[in-house]
Amino acid sequence: MRVPDWKVRLSDYVSACARMPYALGQHDCALFAAGAVAATTGDDPAAAWRGTYQTKEGGLRALRRAGHADHIAAAAAVLEEIHPAFAAMGDVACVADPVTGQLALGVVQGEMVYVLREDGLGLLPRATMTRAFRT
Repeated sequence: MRVPDWKVRLSDYVSACARMPYALGQHDCALFAAGAVAATTGDDPAAAWRGTYQTKEGGLRALRRAGHADHIAAAAAVLEEIHPAFAAMGDVACVADPVTGQLALGVVQGEMVYVLREDGLGLLPRATMTRAFRT
């Protein structure tokens, strides 16, 4: 359930993320999406993983030890999956990179999806969503 002031909290969170450098285990796509969930609901679904890995492989090992195939499966385990057409502001999106096809987690913002890139915060069109999860 979303907290009453979730829109302000989410806006503040996204603004702060725009100034943060990408860092695996500290500020990567999965932790960015989990932080948005924390901003909207008050509950951080990735609290146990923050700061526990420094590489993609280390993050995947931690997720697999917890019974998840990857970061997408971890999101699906704690959030209600919805059709991407019904995703609203603040919901978590699974997006496919238009160039590599690699899947990442982002945050729905109207007709676009906030995504975390190695060079900072970016936007992708909703059409890149392959899955969505309600916060």
